[in-house]
Amino acid sequence: MFSNDANFLLAYHRTHSAELRAEAARDRLARTLPRRSARGWLSRRRER
Repeated sequence: MFSNDANFLLAYHRTHSAELRAEAARDRLARTLPRRSARGWLSRRRER
């Protein structure tokens, strides 16, 4: 698959950098979404 070490290292670098970009995008998305409260909708008391 790889004709030499340089091709392997380049492919490895590209894969790793893509994983880092995906992780950073996931973290950015998590920061933009509102945080859930500690109490979920099941644990809230019903309003009567």
